[in-house]
Amino acid sequence: MASLGLLNAGIMHEIQNPLNFILNFSGMSAELLQELEEWKDAVVQKLSENEWDNMDSIASLLGQNIKKIEEHANRLHSIVKGILGYSRGQQQEKGLVKLNEMLSQYIRFAHHTMRVNAKGFNVKIVENFDENIHDIMAHPGDLSRVFLNITSNAFFAVWERWKQAGPDYHPQLTILTRLFDEQKVSIVVEDNGIGIPKKVKANMFEPFFTTKSEGQGTGLGLYISRKIIEEGHNGHIEVESEPMVYTRFIITIPIK
Repeated sequence: MASLGLLNAGIMHEIQNPLNFILNFSGMSAELLQELEEWKDAVVQKLSENEWDNMDSIASLLGQNIKKIEEHANRLHSIVKGILGYSRGQQQEKGLVKLNEMLSQYIRFAHHTMRVNAKGFNVKIVENFDENIHDIMAHPGDLSRVFLNITSNAFFAVWERWKQAGPDYHPQLTILTRLFDEQKVSIVVEDNGIGIPKKVKANMFEPFFTTKSEGQGTGLGLYISRKIIEEGHNGHIEVESEPMVYTRFIITIPIK
């Protein structure tokens, strides 16, 4: 684990350099776009209505693209910062997290990733979020990695069953959130995939334990996820499963 920490630090430093360029150039591009917006007002009289509409549309699209680049680059920067801190034994600062929005975003991201790698595969996603849950205090980078890991595993499980099952099988992932006593929240991620045998369930949170083939998993995802929930958030994570029926991850964390 110490060697992995050093390796992580080295890799993250290599990622940080091009990431800084992305952030810097996206900022410069935003400034140039602002100059373009100011300049186009001066030449509007010289343009036809069609030319003006085209120019306005292009400027709008550029602005949206730059905003997305900055948004995802900042998210990547947060992940790099978190991994570097983890490698050095540092604790990431907590902040306000919009739990339901974060969950919805990472479900979509994991789903898109699965569909890219599994041609022809699709799954029904059911979201049942408690609207009484607003901001909670959490480590945003760490918590997002937990959600991404667990939802990715769920999509992998339904994909594996889909490859074996007949046309009557309908892949589904259900995710819900609940607020308890204004003190804690519960997040449930349930899939109707291949399930987890008892022997696997007994070892699934151990480091480097995986049932996936080489190149598909490291065996660290659930191990790190449990540490993030239990040590980083004073929460609890448990698993219920029946092979070829369902798997249910239940995460409970305090709000404050």
